[in-house]
Amino acid sequence: MEQLEFFTVPSPCVRVCTVDEKGYCQGCMRKREERFNWLSYTAAQQLHIIKLCRMRYRRKLAQGKATVPNEVLEESSPQQDLF
Repeated sequence: MEQLEFFTVPSPCVRVCTVDEKGYCQGCMRKREERFNWLSYTAAQQLHIIKLCRMRYRRKLAQGKATVPNEVLEESSPQQDLF
């Protein structure tokens, strides 16, 4: 039985919309399809995508390729921290 969700899952977007060499957004680590179809996913699917994004980010950190864009450092966003 699926658990009822009373609150929407906020988008992991941090307004840094550039794509890396693998096709992931450098701001939130979502694939193109995940970004474009975010609102059509169920809450469970959205939470799974966020879990995948965290794994992608950690893998990128481990490889030494992760950087924090200047826009993120300069602005304080009302968006909650994804990582």
